[in-house]
Amino acid sequence: MEENETGGSEPLVFVITGSVTRSDFAGQIPFNALLKAADDDSAVRNCLSALAQQGYEEANLDQIGNVMDRPEEEEFRKAYDAALDGEVAIIVFSSDIN
Repeated sequence: MEENETGGSEPLVFVITGSVTRSDFAGQIPFNALLKAADDDSAVRNCLSALAQQGYEEANLDQIGNVMDRPEEEEFRKAYDAALDGEVAIIVFSSDIN
């Protein structure tokens, strides 16, 4: 396994931004996903799988990057901690869906 940008072999915490659609909600729903993965390709596959498991039908991924420090904002800090624990944390930015 290749070493990552931080010089270690630990998986990186990725943030993926984009929008999703659901059959029960018209329109695009913006989201962020935080997850731990070995590389970009694995992060994208795991993100898409988690979104599908949550009932999202289509995803448009806009950006992918790495989170190097624990976020200050509570919402993102919880998602970051969940990602460190091996979960795919999805933050949806709409109050109109369940």
